[in-house]
Amino acid sequence: MKQNLILAGVGGQGLLALAAVIGEAARSLNMHVLQAEVHGMAQRGGVVQSHLRFSDQPIHSALVKEGTADLVLSLEPMEALRYMPMLAPNGAIVTNAVPFKNIPNYPDDAVVERQIRLLPNHRFIHAVELAKTAGALQAANMVMLGAGAPFLLLPVEALKSGIHTVFAGKSDAVIETNLRAFQLGYEASQAAAS
Repeated sequence: MKQNLILAGVGGQGLLALAAVIGEAARSLNMHVLQAEVHGMAQRGGVVQSHLRFSDQPIHSALVKEGTADLVLSLEPMEALRYMPMLAPNGAIVTNAVPFKNIPNYPDDAVVERQIRLLPNHRFIHAVELAKTAGALQAANMVMLGAGAPFLLLPVEALKSGIHTVFAGKSDAVIETNLRAFQLGYEASQAAAS
């Protein structure tokens, strides 16, 4: 079993915590995990992406080749569109529906959405609303993790355990908020599939 992921967003959206949770979940199952990340010019607002690969066999490169990503999990719709060429033919895109308009020439929302909707496997998730419902706007990344969970070859319980591990230094309330956010994202993704 192996899976190639592209995680995308902009600085400040919690993409690296998202990658850490997936990596921890895979490691807890004795998987080989490699990750490479690129940060934008600015810590907040710059492009951030992570290549994350896990497998039950050794992996020799952290980078996902174009056309081989099983999942593009994006915290921002234009970033999802940017990484569409990375998708394998049967790959999926799961993206936050709410744009982070940090550039003056951000494309029209309808154009971005239309391009992504051309793919047979896609989900648009209103992560900001769901994160607020969970109790913290900052938990939108965990909403998106939950939304991407149906496409991951990792058990939901391993992902929840990864949340516990990554946020272990935080309060119980923070961990519970992130677990609620994960569950809301998972339910929204499952509902969008029906």
